[in-house]
Parts: sequence; structure tokens; C-alpha cells
Amino acid sequence: MDETMKKVGRKMSLYMGVTMSFVLSLVGNLSSGHFTFPGFLLSFVISTVVALLIGMIVPVGKITRDALKNAKLSPDSTGGKLLSALISDLIYTPVMTLLMVFLAYRQAVSHGAQLNFLSMFLPSLLLSLVVGYFCIFFIEPVYMKLAMKDVRA
Repeated sequence: MDETMKKVGRKMSLYMGVTMSFVLSLVGNLSSGHFTFPGFLLSFVISTVVALLIGMIVPVGKITRDALKNAKLSPDSTGGKLLSALISDLIYTPVMTLLMVFLAYRQAVSHGAQLNFLSMFLPSLLLSLVVGYFCIFFIEPVYMKLAMKDVRA
């Protein structure tokens, strides 16, 4: 059973990492007002690598299970899903957003823009946390069913 949970965890990290990278890269590029496909693609690839690294290093599944247990919530309950989405959002989104904003900031400054990093980062972080939370809340249960089905097959 423990090996099954590890497989499910790896699949969930992959599925959620790619999805969050896609969504947050798209939102970040669209909200910047300077969307370019190459910029989006670069952001997507880099954030996917970062998300997969986070998924390999941080035991998100264990943290979530422990938090649900401490909160006495079932993973299938609405409260459990809300808490699970919050945990994943707080683990992945700030790191991914920091990296993406830093890259955009560095690129803009190299072209002569006079920008303040925090004035770029904070609104982007807020938007990313909100979008990421809703994305995780609605997509995570779907991916969990897929991951469980894949492991049972």
C-alpha cells in the first residue's frame, strides 16, 4: 500500500506541476500586458521544471494528510478539499511566482526599464495565489481519480 501511495504522489506531482505551470505562466504573461508566445513558452518550461523539483523535494501529500488528520477532515469532504488546495497553493505558487517575476524583472531591467521588484511581485503573487487556489481546488480531485485509476490498472 505504501508503494501505491508513492506512485500516486509522483503522478499527482507531475500532473499538478505541469497544470499549475501552464496556468500560472499563462496568467502571468497575460496580466503583464506584454504576452508573447516565446515568453509564455519559456515561463512554462522553467516553471514546470521548478514545480517538478518542488514535487520531488517537498512531501506535499504527507503534509496534506497530516494537516487533514490534525484538522479532523476527510480528504473527500469540502473542508478537506479546501484545506488541501490551500496547502498545495501555498507550497507551489509563491516559489513559482517569485521565479517568474524575477525573470520578467531581470529581462525588463536589462532593456532599460525602471521598475521596483516588489511592485511587480506582490500584485502578481496575490493574483497567482487566487488563480492557483481555484485551479488546484477544481483540478486536484480530477487528477487524484486519474492517478488512482492509473495505479490500479
